[in-house]
Formats: sequence, C-alpha cells, structure tokens
Amino acid sequence: DYKSKLSIQLAGENLEQHCLTEYERFIRPILPNAYFEKDNTPIKDFDEEKGSKGDFIFRDVDNNGTEIISIMFEMKDEFDITSTKKRNDDFLSKLDKDRKKKGCEYAVLVTTLESENDLYNSGIVSKNHLYPKMCVVRPNCFITIINFLREKGIDSLKDRSELAIQKAKNLDISNFEKDLAALKTASGQKLDLALKGIQKAIERQDRIISQAEDKKSDLIKSASRNFKLLNDKIQGVTVRKLVFKNP
Repeated sequence: DYKSKLSIQLAGENLEQHCLTEYERFIRPILPNAYFEKDNTPIKDFDEEKGSKGDFIFRDVDNNGTEIISIMFEMKDEFDITSTKKRNDDFLSKLDKDRKKKGCEYAVLVTTLESENDLYNSGIVSKNHLYPKMCVVRPNCFITIINFLREKGIDSLKDRSELAIQKAKNLDISNFEKDLAALKTASGQKLDLALKGIQKAIERQDRIISQAEDKKSDLIKSASRNFKLLNDKIQGVTVRKLVFKNP
C-alpha cells in the first residue's frame, strides 16, 4: 500500500512522513497522552566525533504520568538508498545505541529494505537474539507494533505496580525488624547498665555490711573483755575488803 501510494498518489512523500500520517490517523485520537515526535537531539558517546539520533520517539504515560512504554523508531526506505543495497541488519547496531542513549525501552526498525525477503514480509520480526527488545517491521505493521508493545507495557506496568506494593510491604517489615532489633539492642544496653549499677550498689552494701560486721565483732570482743574484767572485780569484792582499814 505504501509503495503504491508513493508511486502514484504520494510522490515525494518518504517513509517517515507516511508513518507520521498513519500515527495521526489511527493512534493520536485514541492515545491523547502519547508522544510521537522527531528525535532532533543528537547524543554522542566519548568515542564518537559526532552524535547520532533516531528518527522518531514514541512514549505513552498513564493518567498518573507513569511511563507505560517508550519506543525508538528508525525508518529505512529502499527509495532513499540509491548507491548501495543495504540489509536491515546493517542498521540495528546504531538503532540499539540510539535506544539506550534516549532511555527508550524498545527499538523498532520500520523498513522497506530487502523487499523480496519472505521473513520480513511475513510480519513482525524479533531481533532479540542480536539486540534486546528490538524488532523489524514493514510499514503496514507500524500501527500494529505500537499497539502490541503498548499492551505489553500495560501488563509490565501492572507487574511493576504489584512489585512496588510487595517491596513496600517488605520494606515495612524490614523497618519493623530493624526497629525491633534496635529496641532489643538499646534495651539490652540499658539492662546491662542497670545490672552493673545494681551490682555496684550491692558491692557497696556488702562492703558496708562487712565493715559493720568487723565493728560488731570488735565491739563484742571489747565488751566481752570489759565484762570479764568487771565481773572479775565484782566477784572479788567482799565485805571484809570493803571495810578494810575502816574504823
């Protein structure tokens, strides 16, 4: 359909404009929060003389502003390549780098190259064995791949939300366990200090009691000696002794 329009009705319209038109017709009305714009900002790595960029970036978010899906698009049209026939795989390395530079989750090459290749003419072709989250499609699958990856994004977002809830629960448990451990540690330290204080008080009391026992023993010994001397003196007292030399 794209080729027939290009050769008859839309002479001069390239593949990028064709995809943009298709997006405005079929995607924009049903996804008002989505973003589909030209990638106009080249970013270069430390080993590159000049930066590179993709053709289009698609992003969609939910009503809370959480990203559902992001796709880096590269469009390659065989009518644009006149000098040398190239293969689709020749563009995948750059597309993967551009995807990573712009923080996109998926990369999609929309292509009319290798027009006689039955693999690419059969539908969506995964390139995960070469680069993660990458696929190649014909222009007629452009709308299909957006809807397909967006549905996957919605499912992934649900899983991430569930995971976040579980992590929050685990975090609450972890915080409780940490607080409990801290309470145990603090209580143990305070208990140790209290026991040490009590032990010191007991030792002081023991010393006081010991000193009192020593004084008690000394007093008993002293009293016994004095009572014995007094008793001896009392026992030695007689009337004769008392009146000795008494007229």
